[in-house]
Formats: sequence, C-alpha cells, structure tokens
Amino acid sequence: MRRAAFAVAAGAMAVSLAACGSAKESSGGSAKESGSAKKGDDIKVGLLLPENQTARYEKFDRPLIEKKVAELTNNKGKVVYANAKQDASLQNQQVETMITNKVDVLIVDAVDAAAIRSSVQKAKDAGIPVVAYDRLAQGPIDAYTSFDNVTVGKTQGEALLKALGSKAKSGKIVMMNGSSTDPNAAQFKQGAHEVLDGKVNIGKEYDTKEWKPENANSNMEGAISALGKKNIVGVYSANDGMAGGIITALKAAGISVPVTGQDAELAGVQRIVAGQQFMSVYKPYAPEAAAAAEMAVDLAQGKALDSVAKDKVDSPTTKGVPSVLVPVTSLTKDNIKDTVIKDGVYTVADICTAQYKAACAKIGLK
Repeated sequence: MRRAAFAVAAGAMAVSLAACGSAKESSGGSAKESGSAKKGDDIKVGLLLPENQTARYEKFDRPLIEKKVAELTNNKGKVVYANAKQDASLQNQQVETMITNKVDVLIVDAVDAAAIRSSVQKAKDAGIPVVAYDRLAQGPIDAYTSFDNVTVGKTQGEALLKALGSKAKSGKIVMMNGSSTDPNAAQFKQGAHEVLDGKVNIGKEYDTKEWKPENANSNMEGAISALGKKNIVGVYSANDGMAGGIITALKAAGISVPVTGQDAELAGVQRIVAGQQFMSVYKPYAPEAAAAAEMAVDLAQGKALDSVAKDKVDSPTTKGVPSVLVPVTSLTKDNIKDTVIKDGVYTVADICTAQYKAACAKIGLK
C-alpha cells in the first residue's frame, strides 16, 4: 500500500487521545532526535509481539510486517522476531537482546504498556528508535500505529444495543473487559461505557487477566451464578478469544444471548455465522502492519515521518507521538462477504467447513 493511502486512512481518523505528558519525555519523532544515522536498505528491524494465543499475531501481523519491510528495502532489510508469550519480564529481556544485537529500529507491541517503559528508554539511549505497535507503550517512543480504540469500544457497544433492541433494560448485561495491563483494554472499555451507560443494566463487570479465554470462562460462570441465568440478556466481550470462553459458559448454563467480540478471528467469524456470537470488530491488519513497517524503515534510514503519520497521540509519558490510526468495521453475518472475504483474510472454504456449511448457506456464503 502506498503512503498516500495511509495519509487518507489516518486523516480520516481525526482523533486526540488525551493523557498527561511528562516534562522530561516529549516526542522524539525526528530522525535526528532518535539518534539514528542515515542508512540504506540493509537495515535490521527488531519486531517484538506480545503473545501467541491470539491468532492474529502469528497469522497476520508478523508475516505482513516482514513482507512490507522486504518490499520497502528491496529485500535487503532483515526482521529479527521474538514473541513474549504474555510475559512482560521476558519482553524486557528481548528488548535488551535486540539492543545487544544492534537492531536499527524496534517495533514493539507491549505486553504491559507501563512495564516496557524502562526498556524503551534503554533503546532510545542506545540510539534505537521505537515504533509502538497496536498498543501505546510508555517511554520515549518515536511513532505509533493502531486503531481508534475508543471507537472500537463504541462500535461494540452500539452493536450490543442493536442486538438487544427493546430488551436492553429487561435484565442485566455482563461486561468482560480485557487485561488491566493493556491500555487498549481501558480505551475499549471507555468507548463501550460511553454508549452503554444508562441504556443497559450492568450486572457484573470484569477486567480479564491476560485476555485469556479460560479466565473469561471462569468470570462468566461466576456472573451466571451471581445474577441467575434468567436475568442475563447480553454480554459485552472485548475480543473474540474471550467470547469463545464466555459462550462455552453460556451454553453450559443453557443461555443464548448476544455476545460481542473483536479481531475477526476465524473461530469468531464462524460463531457469527452459526448465530452464537452477534458481532466482532474487523480491524484490517494489513494497513496497520504496513504503517508500522513504513515508519520503522523511515526511522532506521533517518527520514522524517511527515508523509506517513498524519495524526498525533499523547501517551502518559510522551506528547505528540506521530501516529497512523486505522478505521474499523462492525462485522456481522450481513457483511462477512464485504469485509474479511473481500480483503482476502479468509476464503469461504476457510469459514464454511462441514460444521458450518448449513449455517453459511442460510446467509448466502457458498
């Protein structure tokens, strides 16, 4: 995707994420400030992803970033990869290793946005610019790309209200938020509350440790026990992985209510086809990954980010971070063809396996 495409996508998302900036840590968006000397195409990009339980990271993010770096560097750039497996301490060690190996730039999707701060500072001190990927890491990062996370939460909340219709206040909903260590989870929650507060009765709300489906399953079992299965009318789930754990608990209790999600994971899309999950948030990973790769290559080569990053975002430690924010779509059974299939994320054959063929036929997926 060309840079102009990113400018359009980013410009369409005119947002300002408020946070308190530190006087000591302001944005280091220029190549000069990052300490990166000008280089050619023979660069080394460190890529640190947070975990491998969510399908997106190994299936989409990693290969997309690797492919784009290769395209931008005439196949001369190298991506050095590590996955933290949901361990913040391990990720900090991985940053140290990347510094020792003298990568030219880092792309970091933080396990814990606050815990990574000192490591980001070490990279900066070593003259290695850092691109925060998908989650807004603390510390003197040079660039950031993600989705408008408050809008993601609003999209989920609006979809749940639509699914509930006149039943919105006839019982209670359960809110299953993401991990308390993930700043994105707080923004999803914020957006959802902005839409749902006053329009539904929230019976139980959880911050789900490490986003794990099994933890969401346990939380949902606790909510069913506390609220009573006849009193639950819907569930806000912050992502598809947790939705799977939630739906397992609901099925075991004989409950069928609308459940939201996020990430358009294959299992989530199949549950939508089957009518078990109402929606997911489709976040096109290709433009996000390409933006990260393009900013990383530019920083490594000592170039300005003006042509790529049209937005500015504040973190708790850094003001005015050059950013690319990518739009999202509410994915339901009505637009599967026009989203994940059209964009080549999945084929009809991927979705409509033997178990789901009949359900696919009902909604015109053949």
